[in-house]
Formats: sequence, structure tokens, C-alpha cells
Amino acid sequence: MLKTTEEVDFKMNIKPGSHIHLMGICGTAMASMAGLLKDRGFKITGSDSNPYPPMSTQLESLGISIMKGYKAENLHPKPDFVIVGNVISASNEEAQELMKLGIPYTSLPKAMGEFIIENRESVVISGTHGKTTTTSMMAWVAENAGVKPGFLIGGIPKNFSQSFKNPEDNYFIIEGDEYDTAFFDKVPKFIHYRPKHVILTSVEFDHADIYKDLDDVKKSFARLMDLLPENGTLLACAEDANVMELRKLTKCKNSFTYGFGAEADFRAKIMFQNANGLGFEVHHRGEIMGPYAMQITGEYNVLNATAVVAMSKMLGFSENRIQIALESFEGVKRRQEILGEPNGILVIEDFAHHPTAVRETVKGIQKKYPGRKVFSVFEPRSATSRRKVFQKDYVEAFKGSHEVLLAKAFDQTKIDEENRFSTHELVDDLKKTHVTAADFDTADDIVAALKSKAHKGDVILIMSNGGFDGIYTKLLKALE
Repeated sequence: MLKTTEEVDFKMNIKPGSHIHLMGICGTAMASMAGLLKDRGFKITGSDSNPYPPMSTQLESLGISIMKGYKAENLHPKPDFVIVGNVISASNEEAQELMKLGIPYTSLPKAMGEFIIENRESVVISGTHGKTTTTSMMAWVAENAGVKPGFLIGGIPKNFSQSFKNPEDNYFIIEGDEYDTAFFDKVPKFIHYRPKHVILTSVEFDHADIYKDLDDVKKSFARLMDLLPENGTLLACAEDANVMELRKLTKCKNSFTYGFGAEADFRAKIMFQNANGLGFEVHHRGEIMGPYAMQITGEYNVLNATAVVAMSKMLGFSENRIQIALESFEGVKRRQEILGEPNGILVIEDFAHHPTAVRETVKGIQKKYPGRKVFSVFEPRSATSRRKVFQKDYVEAFKGSHEVLLAKAFDQTKIDEENRFSTHELVDDLKKTHVTAADFDTADDIVAALKSKAHKGDVILIMSNGGFDGIYTKLLKALE
């Protein structure tokens, strides 16, 4: 008889057509897994506390209904198997019922490794920043190269219109998140992804709810380096000192660097950057690869694309296919996504929440639209941004912004008062650097302020990793 507290092997415990229930189904990876399994003929149900686009709409389009809230009754009638998301705690009512009923269960990363990736060429894109865009880019290049890859991405790439695809051949491309796997398996997700080829974009302190400091974060990435086989491939960003330190730990023979500096094995050179996109070439051991043109902008995206070019070369994809793929790459939903331009006011959404990502996004958008005023709107919503740990870093991130509008940090009730991020303090500090800034209690207050401040020709950049109380549609409507 199955022990009620023991995780089991996914592949050994399901049959074709089984009913699989996903707890935390609206997480980006969980919604993708739901799609992969439905595509393979399984009956899929799922629950979540806070469904919001784009994953909720993706699930709806797949005909997968979402049970709102975590309740014991969600497991009646009993599914054949349950995949537990990492947002679920052991004390969760639905998790408690799962244990009580003795239903076989596992985590998403373990199921991915055992059932979807298996023995394929696993291309894992990892790092603190740039994972989603780089994974989307890599998947699109592989698709254009004709290798019929499978993929799982923590966002929805516009070229595919969904965040997942089952593999038809031997490649699987996956976003390698360092967040932990599940309450019963406290290791980074990428540990389960059977990495053969890895792009490591950056390593900084993040996820303050599970990592105590930067050294703790580096230990998790050290495990990824250790997992790479000798015949694997590593592309490491030369712009990041932490990545360079971790690179020394790998035993794989094909270890290369990429970046802007002369010391990089694959060196990027930007040819142009404007409102229409950017152009660049890559220099490698006397060879000039490219030129490459892209619709997206920002120096960080040149680095992401350079990593993809380098990995594609290592995997034997043709130069012509790489060029065509990058030129036709449309980006990812919620990453520099243009939502509309009511009355000549351009509204852009981005997922940026870590100070480094915020800084680079603001800088990239202001550079892309020279001569236009950019309002930078930010909601501190992630587990780390709601904490005081990056209080001063956000001053640096927004320094140089045209004007900043800050939302009150999302739900800080479970954070000790002395550890809570303060928008008031950030506003005061930004004013000292001569940046116009203000904070607001609600999304509606921000919409009202922007309606009175923004004029034709201005740009509004909204940054949040959540629903932001529907500010996107509210703002577009108000500006019409």
C-alpha cells in the first residue's frame, strides 16, 4: 500500500488517459505542464488561489477549467495522480487531503525529468535574469532549424502562442528555475531537468523567501554545474563575475563564454539600436557571425541572443536558420509587450521585478524611444521585492528614470515590519537624486495620476510580476 507521505515515480504510476490534477495550475511552469499532459491524452484538472493572465487564458483556451481556491473537495472525485506546485505548503488544506487520501503524487520538475525530458538532449537556460526570453529564443531557433524540439517556458512566446510543446524528436528546451521544487523536495527545479547543454545568464541574490544570501544562491547553481556531463555544453555570461566563478566548477569539455568584452569566446558587437529593434554580430575566434537583426531591444537582449547564437552553433544549427529565426522572433508576452497606444500614449508591459531587471528594462525602453518621456510604473510584488533587502538597490535601478510611479507593495502581512520594503522611503531617496517620484495606495490611484500627467508621445512602462489589480486594462480604457 502506498505511504501517504511518500512522493512516487510519475512514469511508473500513470496509465494512458489517467486523470491528473495539478495544485497551483496557474504557475507558469505548471500551466505548461498541464498543456503537455493534455496534449498526450490525459484528463487534466487543476486548482489555484489567484488565476490571472496570461496563464489562466492559456488554460481556458486548452479547455482546462480552474478550480478557484485550494479545498479538500477539489480532490473529489479522486484523481489518479496529483502534481504539486511549489506554491503549495504542507499545511495547505488540499495538500492535507492529498495525504489523507493516499493519492500518488510528485512535483512538476520531477515529472518533467522522468516523463517529458527522459533521455533527450536537454537544453537548460538558467540564471537570475533573462531565462524566459532566452528560452523562447532558443526554442524558436531550434524550431526553425528543423529539429522539432519540445519546450517548457515560464511565459508565452508570441511565435508559438503557448508556453509548451511536446517533443517530436530528440531536443527539449527548458527554462531552468532556481526556485525550489516542492514542500517535500527542497532542491532547485533545474536539478531534475537532466541538463546536457546549459546557458547560464547571470547569478545574483534573489528569492529572499528561500535563500538566505548570495552564497546560498551560488550553492544551488554550483549543483547545476556539477550535473553537467563531460560531453555537455556550457555557455557562461562573461559579464557576470559570479557566473565566471561558477563556470570553474564544471567538468564539461565544451565550456565557453559570451559577452561584450574582448575576453569573451563569443563577443557581441551592436551595430544599431532604435525604435524598430537592433542589429548585432558575433565574433568567435576570428570568424564574424551574422549580421543578426531583432525586433526586441536592450543590451541585455543582445547578450541573450548571443548566448542562443553560440549554443545553436555548438548544436550544429545552420547560420541561415539562426538569422531567419532571430529576425522573426516576436518576443514574449509581458516582456516589453506593447499593449496599445491610446491617443498617442504608448503603453508597455514588462515582467521586471528584480532591481537589475528593472534598471535594464527602464534603460532599454528610454533608449528605444529617445525624445519621448517614459513613466516607469512599478509594483513590488515578488517575495523578494516586498522585502527590505533591495531597498537601496531600487534607488540605483530607477536613477536616471524620467518619472517613477510606485504601487504599494503587495500583501506584506506575512513579513515582519522591520523587513518590509517601503515605497515611501524609495520615493524620498529618488527625490534626493532629482528623480520625480510618487507612491500610491491603489492601481486606480496610479491610473488617475497617469490620466492627468501623460500626453501624446509619452510612454508608460508598467512593471510587475503579477496581476497588478488589472491596471493594464484600466489604464488603456482611461487613456482612450
